[in-house]
Amino acid sequence: MLIQGDTGKWEVILGLEVHAQVSSESKLFSASSTAFGAEPNTQVSFIDAALPGTLPALNEKCVEQAVRTGLGLNAKINLCSVFDRKHYFYPDLPQGYQISQFDHPIVGEGLVEVDCEDGSSRQVRITRIHLEQDAGKSMHDQHPSESFIDLNRAGIALMEIVTEPDMRSSQEAGEFMKKLRSILRYLGTCDGDMEKGSLRCDANVSVRRQGEHKFGTRVEIKNLNSIRNLIRAIDYEAGRQVEVLETGGSITQETRLFDTNSGHTRPLRSKEDAKDYRYFPDPNLSPLVLESAYVDEIRRTLPEMPDQKKHRYIDKMGLPAYDASVIVADKAVAEYFEAVANKCDPKLAANWITAELFGKLNKAGLSIEQSPVHHIKLAELIGLIERGVISGKIAKQVFEIMFETGESPAVIVERDGLVQVTDDSAIEKMVADVLAAHPTEVADYKAGKDKLLGFFVGQVMKVSAGKANPAAVNAALKRLLV
Repeated sequence: MLIQGDTGKWEVILGLEVHAQVSSESKLFSASSTAFGAEPNTQVSFIDAALPGTLPALNEKCVEQAVRTGLGLNAKINLCSVFDRKHYFYPDLPQGYQISQFDHPIVGEGLVEVDCEDGSSRQVRITRIHLEQDAGKSMHDQHPSESFIDLNRAGIALMEIVTEPDMRSSQEAGEFMKKLRSILRYLGTCDGDMEKGSLRCDANVSVRRQGEHKFGTRVEIKNLNSIRNLIRAIDYEAGRQVEVLETGGSITQETRLFDTNSGHTRPLRSKEDAKDYRYFPDPNLSPLVLESAYVDEIRRTLPEMPDQKKHRYIDKMGLPAYDASVIVADKAVAEYFEAVANKCDPKLAANWITAELFGKLNKAGLSIEQSPVHHIKLAELIGLIERGVISGKIAKQVFEIMFETGESPAVIVERDGLVQVTDDSAIEKMVADVLAAHPTEVADYKAGKDKLLGFFVGQVMKVSAGKANPAAVNAALKRLLV
């Protein structure tokens, strides 16, 4: 993405730090529940509250989920990693430090391939993934003059997924987040719910003049909790930086917040460097040492990933690349598609899901899991089209009823008398009647106006209430229009 300024064009440089809540029933170092929506401070153990004398005990499930995520992102798994103390003060951080990882994270370099809107793709490098504790939550809207603290989130396991500054537009950053969320959901390591805070990110934004090689000073935009706001925040911040630089100012390395109402970023604090956090290995936790066999066993249980599905749909099922990308983006949609495609033509299945079903679900505000049309019934409907029992036009009418009632397509077709007319003599009579009623158009067609064939087809379909077989109608027209 190039920004046209008054003095030339500027290139945007982007990297993300994504915080993904690990799917686990208990916290990283305690047995406290991680269930969402509990009453404040009801899921807090002595360890979470940092009471004196308590010791952390590492949750093996969280380790497994981090390794699984690394494998799903084509990343290196470090067989030896270390937990460190990262010191900073927040009212909702009881310990006065966060148990995190620094020099020796559990996952090293990885790679994510992102499909861009223009049909191209970009490879985004993963720098590292480390495990760390979440802080609690400060609530400033409960009292006119006091702030409250909820420690239910304190100690919940997070995976911080850090990218290299490989993205060059807000749209690329948005597509990366979509792809990452999809991968995490396929793996089952994070539910990816940005509204609930399970997935959020910080964006590092800088600009440089087109053609320059040195990066500009980066600014971090903190706690972006939707893809839409990520895009808005980057666009504003990049524009702000260009304006500052072109008017002779300089960019300060700082952390900013995005105001969703104004669409602007505002300063929060100066950006700390690693030395400011006074990292050192946590003395209560031994280095985490993994066996190669342990990692191999997790690798063996990985599901088919979105890119693998996409290539299979294109190569084995003949789907267009765009349709395949849309379907694999959501694991639940891919499962629904495969259930339908196993019983009928995959291309027809993809068309009906991405066009008709998606349109209805979006209008009704429903997810694929909430669809009133079960995958078995959609496969039955497509089967009726393939066997010539109903036409595509009639099928859309049947689908409307199916979506409203959940009924079987066969029941609707039988009850409402929607079976397609395929009898050649009956169709030929309809065609003859239509031609007799439109002598002028017949003469024009015979004079060379071939496009009138579509007009005649439409008239016959109208007479038959959409039940005539279109192929048979075309054949009869060509016979009688000689």
